[in-house]
Amino acid sequence: MSALAGPGLQPPRPRAAPATRRLALLGTGAVGSAFVARYRLLQQRGLALPPVAWLANSRAVLKAGRDLEAALAVANAAPPRAAELQGWAEAEALRPGDVLVDATASELVANWHPEWLARGVNVVTANKLGHGGLLARSQAICEAQARTGASYGDSATVGAGLPLLRSLRGLVAGGDHIHAVEGVLSGSLAWLFNRYDGSALVAEAASAGYTEPDPRVDLSGEDVRRKLLILARAAGLALEVRQVQVESLVPPALAQLPADAVAAALPQLDAALAARLQQARAQGGVLRFVGRFDADGAQASLQVLPAAHPLAAGAGTDNRVAIRSDRYREQPLLIQGPGAGAEITAAALLDDVLRIAA
Repeated sequence: MSALAGPGLQPPRPRAAPATRRLALLGTGAVGSAFVARYRLLQQRGLALPPVAWLANSRAVLKAGRDLEAALAVANAAPPRAAELQGWAEAEALRPGDVLVDATASELVANWHPEWLARGVNVVTANKLGHGGLLARSQAICEAQARTGASYGDSATVGAGLPLLRSLRGLVAGGDHIHAVEGVLSGSLAWLFNRYDGSALVAEAASAGYTEPDPRVDLSGEDVRRKLLILARAAGLALEVRQVQVESLVPPALAQLPADAVAAALPQLDAALAARLQQARAQGGVLRFVGRFDADGAQASLQVLPAAHPLAAGAGTDNRVAIRSDRYREQPLLIQGPGAGAEITAAALLDDVLRIAA
């Protein structure tokens, strides 16, 4: 008998080996498909990734197995359903340590983030509604993380994986005080106003995967609102959704259309945006959709910036963000890089998966 085992006591049992960590993918659109392609690429490079146990979209839930591409094709070919599928929530009981990848833009899915974390399931997400929607849901995510130690990988939600959230949270964790964050936060709107000459570019941006599935989410400023909320909450400001004032670029008639009628109605944007563009050029400036938060609140609007303005630089889908803090009071910390696209968003998701798997 072990010296540690007295009368009536049994020697300590060896711990069972932890169960294999598994991965589940929700969302098989542009980002989900890019995720599968990059997952395979990283496997070929020899990186250790959790096996994909199942994948799902709003129409189907499938066990993935080894033929991940075949499961993806079946899911994307599944017929539409009258109501959004919810079976994925319990399609396969997720165990503590598993990784749930949310590649959707669904509020229904975001509502499950705190529940999964409370079960000890790690969540990796490109869905901005977790920390970029209701404050109560954002707080529930933080509370569930604190209770279970599960990870919440959300680097893909702002800047498509740029070291923006990581830098902001690092400054706060190091005792720095954030005074203001200001920047071009929408890669789709940056791309649009870098080359705008008509509404056809909006359709092009949507087909390239730069916008949300409904481009009105970007054009209305709602996408920037969500990103401002994510950043502000990371900086310690518990902002409510209504506290972010946003200028919408969507005419009322276009805003009221069903989603399947939006593409044909995009020319309704042309007259107003062409006038704003002409005004900017007349002033020797450029159009940029700028979001900002500080201690007094948060707002986002289309602005005319001088060509030499720090936020006027950049090209393509570049995000360009300035952080002012105690440490960066005189000269802000500038972070710039591509801020939209399915491939870079998928890469950011897999970066978080790898970090958790390690």
